[in-house]
Amino acid sequence: MVAGLMRRFGPDPMAIARGIVLLPNNRSVRAITDAFVRASGGAMLLPRLVALGDPDLGEGVGAALDPVDADPIPPAVPPMRRRMMLARLIAEERERAGQAIETGEAVRLAGELARTLDQLTVEEVAPERLRTIDLAPELSEHWQRSLQLFEVILDRWPDELQAMGTIDAADRRGRVIDRLAERWRGDPPAGFVCAAGVTDSAPAVARLLRGVAEMRRGLVVLAGLDMRMPDDEWEALGPHAPDPNGGRAKRSIETHPQFHLKLLLGRMGLARGEVRRWLDGSDHDASVARGRAITSALAPAEATGKWSTLRSEDRRLTGVSAAEFPTPAAEAQGIALALRAVAEIPGRTAALVTPDRALARRVGVHCRRWGIEIDDSAGRPLALLPPGTLLLALAEAAAQRFPPLTLLTLLKHPLVRTGERRLDWLRGVRALDGVLRGPRPAPGLEGIDAHLCDELVRDAKARAIAGAWWPEARALLEPVAATYGKGPHPMGGLIACLREAANGLCGDALWAGAAGRCAAEFLSDLERESGCGPQAIDPQALAPLLRVLLDEQAVRPAFGGHPRLAIYGQIEGRLQSADLMILGGLNEGVWPGTPAPDPWLAPRIRQELGLPGLERRVGVAAHDFGQALGAPEALMTRSRRDEKSPTLASRFWLRLEALAGERFERARDLEAWAEAIDDPGEHLPADRPAPAPPPELRPTRISVTEVDRLKADPYAFYARRVLGLSPMEPVDADPSAAWRGSAVHLILEQWWRHDGADPAKLPARARALMADELTHPMIRALWSPRLMEAIDWIAGCVAANAEAGRRVLEAEGAGRVEIGGVTLSGRYDRIDRLADGGLAIVDYKTGQAPSTAAVREGFSMQLGMLGVIAERGGFPGVAGRAEAFEYWSLAKHRDGFGKVVSPVDPDGGRDKVPTGEFTTVAAAQFVAAATKWLTGDEPFTAKLVPEHAPYAEYDQLMRRDEWYGRED
Repeated sequence: MVAGLMRRFGPDPMAIARGIVLLPNNRSVRAITDAFVRASGGAMLLPRLVALGDPDLGEGVGAALDPVDADPIPPAVPPMRRRMMLARLIAEERERAGQAIETGEAVRLAGELARTLDQLTVEEVAPERLRTIDLAPELSEHWQRSLQLFEVILDRWPDELQAMGTIDAADRRGRVIDRLAERWRGDPPAGFVCAAGVTDSAPAVARLLRGVAEMRRGLVVLAGLDMRMPDDEWEALGPHAPDPNGGRAKRSIETHPQFHLKLLLGRMGLARGEVRRWLDGSDHDASVARGRAITSALAPAEATGKWSTLRSEDRRLTGVSAAEFPTPAAEAQGIALALRAVAEIPGRTAALVTPDRALARRVGVHCRRWGIEIDDSAGRPLALLPPGTLLLALAEAAAQRFPPLTLLTLLKHPLVRTGERRLDWLRGVRALDGVLRGPRPAPGLEGIDAHLCDELVRDAKARAIAGAWWPEARALLEPVAATYGKGPHPMGGLIACLREAANGLCGDALWAGAAGRCAAEFLSDLERESGCGPQAIDPQALAPLLRVLLDEQAVRPAFGGHPRLAIYGQIEGRLQSADLMILGGLNEGVWPGTPAPDPWLAPRIRQELGLPGLERRVGVAAHDFGQALGAPEALMTRSRRDEKSPTLASRFWLRLEALAGERFERARDLEAWAEAIDDPGEHLPADRPAPAPPPELRPTRISVTEVDRLKADPYAFYARRVLGLSPMEPVDADPSAAWRGSAVHLILEQWWRHDGADPAKLPARARALMADELTHPMIRALWSPRLMEAIDWIAGCVAANAEAGRRVLEAEGAGRVEIGGVTLSGRYDRIDRLADGGLAIVDYKTGQAPSTAAVREGFSMQLGMLGVIAERGGFPGVAGRAEAFEYWSLAKHRDGFGKVVSPVDPDGGRDKVPTGEFTTVAAAQFVAAATKWLTGDEPFTAKLVPEHAPYAEYDQLMRRDEWYGRED
């Protein structure tokens, strides 16, 4: 393009400077500017470069071309104000119809409504035409309701704009273009005028381009117009005239890559034969033969039958190869390898073009492993960048009243408390993380306050650190918590509160860089225009609203990436070229993308109004695809499945494959490299671990509950006690069996200490705990009835025992004794004094009691070892011989809850251990285990007795799946 302008007008330096170049969008302005700089070889005065618009009509004509002496055109309504106003109208009309809608959904629908209104304006379709179309019998009830609502808003919208003295941006753009065309017809510019690369087929744009083409020094340059396409195929594209017999017009082939250019030429009043080839370039940088093949591959479906008659040279895609990968991750790896290969060759360039932004980000990350920084010129949504994620995390946490997961996500955010204060802040957050593991506390900041005082929090050290740090964090969150807790609120107030809280947490770091500046401008714009939107918004709806809007804010990187490698979106790819063009993500639904449905107008209504079909974007995507294949070398890539399911190759890929047949070249080497780069070559599974630390590093203290773990899974004991690795509960977890057991023990401990083990007072103590606001709602709703029935059973059993002369001696105590050079410790739930003076060791179980088989095999000896400690005087205030051992199981039994189970039998019946020998057997079992692993040198072998090692906390550490069940 620039070479042709320089050839025509370059000899006179001022001839270039006096010219005007009309371009599709601001990105093309930057591309042409760079091309002029490269072509000049030094300093030069550039022509005036004007962004006329783009296919999405998102950018308008600059005001610089608006004549000064003409009546001013009303200003365009600011985009955010327009969005809020339309959202308010939608919410009001839906509420009036008895179909209330959330504010976030209203804002999303407002965006779709704005696009539909713009299409009506751009295509110059009068809204009154809606009333002349009677399709009610053919429309479903849903479409009829949508159409009725749309008509009501169309009636109200002009009055809203008139009250502000503004017009729609698309309307203003059309008026400016028409005024410009009219002015140039009477007074053309002194210099040349060139309209280049414009694909917008809007009637106003077509009239302007026709005027430019008729100027003496006017040029209209069309990008990618296929001059070789047969005339019959060209005419088959449409649009077609209505049937003279009153029938409907034949449907246009809007999915074809040439349709939008044919429509533009038709609206300009020109035929394709009147277009001449641009002498300083061609449609493709590749061979003419490849161009013919691409034309044939993308022909209308009716013309594909001739493929079988084409000569072999007309089906050859020399320089085009295809690579197919199993997953998107492998595809990104393969593309990164192809880019790196180009980077190794001085002066050679490469670019990835893809509509899949996730694939683009993956490729960029893969390239960083080799120190190659490649910028994605399409940008990234603000919702995915740190300032956006911080705002969303704060809005979600406040709306949900600071539940653990969202609260910790917010407090750990990398923008919070940056700089010197970061380490101290993280120390407090990590301590709070430890405290919040387990069941969710009560909602709100007050729930966190109370949870820090909860006796069920086991980590006392973390609770102390978090308790000292929490007031600082609480003070920063209190204003937003108070505002969001008041119910529906004006949106501006919520946004202001959100901004102040975010600023308090992050300071200037939140607003730094391109993403920070974008976030600041976005919040300022939203807060300023929020008064035009819905009058009140529920805080619960703010986070979804922000996510909808932040997803639409693209943040493009500053320049500074690799000078010869690039990643483009489809729009950027139209304006650039490279030695190797990589077309990534060629799966159906990605390239081309699935056309987004219009929630306001049914497809049949759009067709009757003459609006672009939803599938026209497929045709534009096909045009981009064909243009990218025109590079000297092209590589197409796809993955056979995505994150969810198998994928279908893009229709463009399948067409090329069908046309080329066996000539469809596959990049086998690249596919193999992508698979091999992270392949270790040989898999060496780990052996069963059996660490054997020296005796001085082995623990000499053990609790009765750890003995089974030591014997059944010595490695798990080693990991916990020698390495000091304790498993952590998930944050916001459902109440586990251990937590329920702790709650029961707390009830019984308080019953013993404060009520003197009075059976009549036990149910009241349990009800008080269940009614406490700190008790998890699931426990209160589902487990409380079962617990109360079991508690009543316990109270009845204790009362019956008292009548028989058995009384509670001690409850919830601890003690220890030394046996064989090892200290054995234990906590008992309850110890009773029997009528004959002996001791009964009682252990409460919220589930089932251990089986007789486990006891017989030397496991589940806790009661026996507690009896050993009691008999040897290890429990203060307890003396005597252990003569009864009982599990009081609170599990379901017959028609109720509660059952007493004993692992022993007085006479050794039913294959149980005799009661009188239980403590002796337990002591012997313990001494044998302690001698082997604690005072001896026996290795801590993983899963030694797997049937008695059901817990999996350390399976990953021991790499269990690599060796378990594997033969030697």
